[in-house]
Amino acid sequence: MRTYTPKPGDVTKNWYVIDATDVVLGRLATQVAALLRGKHKPTFAPHVDNGDFVIVINADKVALTGSKREQKLAYRHSGYPGGLKATTYAELLAKRPERAVEKAVRGMLPKNSLGRAQLSKLKVYAGADHPHSAQKPQTFEITQVAQ
Repeated sequence: MRTYTPKPGDVTKNWYVIDATDVVLGRLATQVAALLRGKHKPTFAPHVDNGDFVIVINADKVALTGSKREQKLAYRHSGYPGGLKATTYAELLAKRPERAVEKAVRGMLPKNSLGRAQLSKLKVYAGADHPHSAQKPQTFEITQVAQ
């Protein structure tokens, strides 16, 4: 019996909306990364982009456990020697909460052209509004243990 490999034209891509209010950042990122990769589908193949589009709303209300909000650092580099910048997650969530969610999800995707294509299907918004209502996204509930 031959192994089934999905062709890019055979893949159907759905749209999901995830509300990040009071959801732990790491648990949110694992669910989003699995949806972006398509690991929830029976036709999953690690070399094919058969994942779905994911819209994350209320990124500014995401939770961090323990003292990570004040102690954990988010790094970025300008590309020049000595250009490493570090900010705490408290500052990052205050200024650019979308970047905190994107950074967490990016670390859980493959580090190649396939991972970059999958990351482009992630849309993160700080507030509750998003401009993708024409795609009729379904709500995706993240079930987790209360903190």
